[in-house]
Amino acid sequence: MANKYISIRNLKFMLHEVLDLSKVNSLPKFQDYDAEAYDMALDTVKDLSDTYLFPILREMDKKKAYYDETSGTVKVHPGLQKAIKALGAGGWIGTYATYEQGGQQMPNVLLNSARVIMHAANANAAAYTLLTDGASNLIRSFGSTALNEKYVPKMMAGEWQGTMALTEPQAGSSLSDVTTTATLMEDGSYKIKGQKIYISGGDYETTENIIHLTLARIEGAPAGTKGISLFVVPKYREEEGSFVSNDVTTAGLYGKMGQRGYVAAHLMMGEQDDCKGYLVGQEHRGLRYMFQMMNEARIGTGAMASGTASAAYYASLQYANERPQGRHPSNKDATQPQVLIIEHADVRRMLLFQKSISEGGIALVQLCAYYSDIAENATGEAKEDAHLLLELLTPVVKSYPSEWGNLAVSAGMQVLGGAGYTDDFPLEQYYRDIRINAIYEGTTTIHGMDILGRKIMAQNGRALKLLLEEMKSTIDGAAKNAALQTYAGKLGNAAKSLHETSMHLVQLAMKDRPEVFLSDATLYLEMFGIVTVSWLWLKQALAAQTAIDNKATGEEHLFYQGKVHTMKYYFEYELPKIQPLIERLKSTEKLTLDIESAYIN
Repeated sequence: MANKYISIRNLKFMLHEVLDLSKVNSLPKFQDYDAEAYDMALDTVKDLSDTYLFPILREMDKKKAYYDETSGTVKVHPGLQKAIKALGAGGWIGTYATYEQGGQQMPNVLLNSARVIMHAANANAAAYTLLTDGASNLIRSFGSTALNEKYVPKMMAGEWQGTMALTEPQAGSSLSDVTTTATLMEDGSYKIKGQKIYISGGDYETTENIIHLTLARIEGAPAGTKGISLFVVPKYREEEGSFVSNDVTTAGLYGKMGQRGYVAAHLMMGEQDDCKGYLVGQEHRGLRYMFQMMNEARIGTGAMASGTASAAYYASLQYANERPQGRHPSNKDATQPQVLIIEHADVRRMLLFQKSISEGGIALVQLCAYYSDIAENATGEAKEDAHLLLELLTPVVKSYPSEWGNLAVSAGMQVLGGAGYTDDFPLEQYYRDIRINAIYEGTTTIHGMDILGRKIMAQNGRALKLLLEEMKSTIDGAAKNAALQTYAGKLGNAAKSLHETSMHLVQLAMKDRPEVFLSDATLYLEMFGIVTVSWLWLKQALAAQTAIDNKATGEEHLFYQGKVHTMKYYFEYELPKIQPLIERLKSTEKLTLDIESAYIN
């Protein structure tokens, strides 16, 4: 297959023609970034991805990571550490950090655009650096000077791996049930004891050390999430100038459906009563700290899913442009040559579906990263508004590319027919790989309850009001363009329905127990995602149509026409799917609550 897995032109289009980057670039932290710097960064990471990530994508799947019981080590593809160190040397770990901290002060909107490229090239490998980036950011934000000096430089260089160690056998998403213990020692460290499961990047022999950002409960701490603290727990600790085992051992790896090159380890901490952890920040504030990394990872998960969906789209697009099959229904002459399958209407439908989902997801990732730059670095009302919009859309950016990306990759496999089900082509790997994203960083159910149970109601619904105002601005702009007026009207109706349905559910929450209005929260999240991405497609179409009206020519004209036509597809085929969701959300039938479990069993 050709080395095409992402459209750099699309990323630059969003950055330079759709988003108002002046609001980001005018912030003091990002004053060194202009359009040329953005383009150079994207071109550079594409070259790195072409060199180190994409070439080992298929091999990392076929020669999966495994636990060698004889040596007690975890084996991974030999090209993985080369890729990680190349990205570290290129400054792509800790990139958001200030110059003084060794970073590039890169805007998140640019960094996450680059992450989409890396994940499209090879999400199995790129995910390791995403974890280390998030873990090093966490230490920088809340750790002591000593912790920063000891761990962060090695992590940013790609020499040491970072992880987030949350999940335990008895506590998956329910972090209030964490039982790993931490006992204060005379030297100020803590003795750690417990198990952590499904730890991504949790162990592999080619890295020099692994730094686990671990949630544990100090003896005597309050019950629930209020009693959880955060610790740095290294695989190897330094004693008298040399590194020794820190009693963090791997019980084994989980066999996974996909992402087979990306380790998921079962870790045992303190089996020999000799595991030391080092407190990050203050006692009992661990979950609060960890939410920084979790929210970064939720945008990162959206980037991973969008990147994988993009790679699948380009793989199936190439196949559709090369594979002759059948003739048009109006042509019954079997002596005539077959046509390429891209000439068949239903194949075009599937390709447009893929394009609309992958590029819609990418736009959502870039938008949320854009809001995060403003929320973290602006002041006053702009900061507060961006924070509210980011909080509201974080469940969407994590779940929409993950859930709809599954369907998009499935459509890509269907384009290839039987060939798509074989490992001669990468679609079957993409199909297996992308499935985990709907589970990573909180399942879709959790994010549905988050957006409906918390985010919609925050500050008396101000976040939703802000989002609807943003949508209205786009609608008003599109309504002034004759080519887009119809679609401006469609989005206006959808936005009105979103508001009405949200208010209906808020009223329901005031009248009945939480189980009632949250029972279909996942469906609400689905509707919310469809409307939000519709808005982003109209924003893109407005920018593209403006360029067309200004007489864009050649390849640029084709690019812009492709944007407009993909928007039309989305509005005609995908946006109408909110209607049955709205009907269900407004129904008084409490089927899933009232049904007896015995009826299901």
